[in-house]
Amino acid sequence: MSSNGKGKTWPAEWRETKDLITGLPMKQLTNYMAHSFHLYFTNDGWYDNGTKLLFGSDRLNATNLYSLDLTNGEITQLTDFPAGTAVGLQNAFINPNGTEAYFTKDKQLLSIHLTTLEEKVLYTAPDGFNLGNLSCTADGAWVCTCIKEDLSDRIPTSLGAGYIGFEETARAKPHCKIVKIPAAGGESQIIHEDKVWIGHVNTSPTQPHLLSFCHEGPWDLVDHRIWCLNIETGEYWKIRPSEDNVFVGHEYWHADGVTIGYHGYTESLSNKDGKFIGSTKYDNTDKVESAFPFQNMHVHSNDASLIVGDGQQTSAYHGDQFQDTICLWKNNQGVLEGPRILCRHRGSFQAQKLHVHPRFSPDGKQVLFTSDMTGYGNLYLIDVPDFDSLPKQPLLPGSH
Repeated sequence: MSSNGKGKTWPAEWRETKDLITGLPMKQLTNYMAHSFHLYFTNDGWYDNGTKLLFGSDRLNATNLYSLDLTNGEITQLTDFPAGTAVGLQNAFINPNGTEAYFTKDKQLLSIHLTTLEEKVLYTAPDGFNLGNLSCTADGAWVCTCIKEDLSDRIPTSLGAGYIGFEETARAKPHCKIVKIPAAGGESQIIHEDKVWIGHVNTSPTQPHLLSFCHEGPWDLVDHRIWCLNIETGEYWKIRPSEDNVFVGHEYWHADGVTIGYHGYTESLSNKDGKFIGSTKYDNTDKVESAFPFQNMHVHSNDASLIVGDGQQTSAYHGDQFQDTICLWKNNQGVLEGPRILCRHRGSFQAQKLHVHPRFSPDGKQVLFTSDMTGYGNLYLIDVPDFDSLPKQPLLPGSH
């Protein structure tokens, strides 16, 4: 190890195991007696031509930002915050130029140069407001975030562990503002505000003028979940306008930057299980949806052809064989084939940092996820084999 603080390094902790269901080799990237976690599933943590991966870790009893070298496993500490510092690292976001990342610390939004490790304060939330998640426009020029009215004097919350206060905050309709801040530093601009809880501010990865956001809260409670905003004009509109008793969310941009993926549920009689998965372009054209009778916390895809999900609960149609597994679905002309089991994740979902949050690598060849299957949260990476080679159901120990 090097000296303490920024630039401190650990030798590779990774080890290769075999999944108990599929037998596929799976690489555990971190192995430390503290939780480590990858970035939120909407945020691409790969950088330096895909050779490094950004992640957060609670090692040494403090939460800090780290980088993992995917060529040799070496881990480098990027920040040096003491125990108890309120940092938002799961929502860290890398500038498309690959040289800087952004994260929050208390009421401050900071940038960090990924080579020199120099930190700068780009923005401070005004009194009475707290920072939400953030992302960076496709041209690297603006960092976008949402500030939310501080309701802590009225509503006790612990959203990162147990969603305590989640529904109460949504019902309170806090004053929220979407803000864009020059990535190079400078004066911020309010580009949207409303008296409703706004979250999940996600910029398009290819269109610098577009971002999606949501009205946060239980999906069946909010007026409408997914919205799109033109950063330049301030125009905003509903994504996937829905009829009564149809609820969608966990939205994310496809790699093309014009398509938004989501999943949801309905009480429609034509969809007996009620669940579906879909995507639509930002202008609500080319909507494609498929029945999806499986329980997942999150799904992700680089496009509509292959989808990954973190099966969490028993499916009504398939018993318990898909519980705690990461599964793949292949889109065959609008019909989803699968699920095919990639591996068992055994994640507890006990806290936000321990959500499995599977996501494809930018090239689609691997799936990254977090799991506390060993007792502590760690990062795992598994190669994506040919879809048809994966089992339709797990083989129980001792079966043939």
